[in-house]
Amino acid sequence: MAEVEPFPDDTADFGDFVRNEDEETDFEVVVEPWYKYDMKETQHVFYPVCLGEVLNERYLVEHKLGHGGGSTVWMTRDLQDKRDVALKVLALGEWSDDETYMQDVIIQNVQDTSHLVTYLGVLVFPLIGPCLNPLMLGKMSMITRMSAARQLLEGLENLHNAGIVHRDLNERNCMWGMAPLDHNRSAKYKVLDRPIKQIIPYVDLWKQGELEFYLGDFALAKKLSDPVTQHGLPPSKFCSPDRLHGKEPSFACDMWIYMIIFAVLYLEFTPFHTIMDGGIIGGITASLGPLPEEWKGLYVYSEPLDLWYDQDRKPNPRFDLPTTIAYYRPDADLFERHHVLSIMSKVFTYNIEERLTATQLLRDPSFRAIMDRYGC
Repeated sequence: MAEVEPFPDDTADFGDFVRNEDEETDFEVVVEPWYKYDMKETQHVFYPVCLGEVLNERYLVEHKLGHGGGSTVWMTRDLQDKRDVALKVLALGEWSDDETYMQDVIIQNVQDTSHLVTYLGVLVFPLIGPCLNPLMLGKMSMITRMSAARQLLEGLENLHNAGIVHRDLNERNCMWGMAPLDHNRSAKYKVLDRPIKQIIPYVDLWKQGELEFYLGDFALAKKLSDPVTQHGLPPSKFCSPDRLHGKEPSFACDMWIYMIIFAVLYLEFTPFHTIMDGGIIGGITASLGPLPEEWKGLYVYSEPLDLWYDQDRKPNPRFDLPTTIAYYRPDADLFERHHVLSIMSKVFTYNIEERLTATQLLRDPSFRAIMDRYGC
């Protein structure tokens, strides 16, 4: 049996509980909803986890890295192999089998996985992070941000070349690299901040757990050759309008979402406003003009608005792409704005057959001009 690493000296230090109503309110904004732990409220119930808990008699839980629709992700110390890893704890349901299957498919079929987060063991991953956070981008150079855009596109190209569509690109699934952390937990908390925690409220749990504050996450990914498509969409602000109208997953829908993330990296903001009537589709049509008329009646969510499909409607000059680029990047010269507009316009098109592929975009003259400008 392999030697198991003893607990570090600071085993008692696992963060602080919320101390007042203001902290509790802020806390509730960023953590998963408490009802995700209630078997009476959802079939896909989360497994409650506490900081300081040892899972599978091996993984010491030290910090929360994030959560999604079907899992929570924790920074843990592998006491057996003596390394820090990310442990993904899946909700009950089909996600576990689906993600494990897709991880195997990716490892077996993708030639270059250097930009993909693939597992070290079943749902144990290398420690990577933090996730893409627009609030952090202002402190980063454009060289760093455009390098991230190029690396993400290369990772997506490698997936697509293997016949795999990601389907769920969003800012929580796109992560920065992380330098190795000091084994001492106090030193880790200086880098990551001390975790703030709270006993999960309102739910009669079968075990105690705490709420807290990686390209990765392949729970919704599929090979296009697979006949069955698992139900699920990315967050609406990242979802392509064709998918929001019931179209099948495709490389083109991944490219739409990639361009949203490119825009976040370049502009520090998403390019389409969600405050319009109808939410994200209202913002998309205000910027790009009306959706194809033949899509009318296919919208997958609430009642659609007729004006979305009015072929006489023009883009709103206050919200079109040239205005958005100029507003958020007044420091960029006309050369740069021209090429960024060209890049976005070649992907933000409703016609999925016209959207550039990952390989085409990597070779596109305007994309290369922006990457060359920032030495990427």
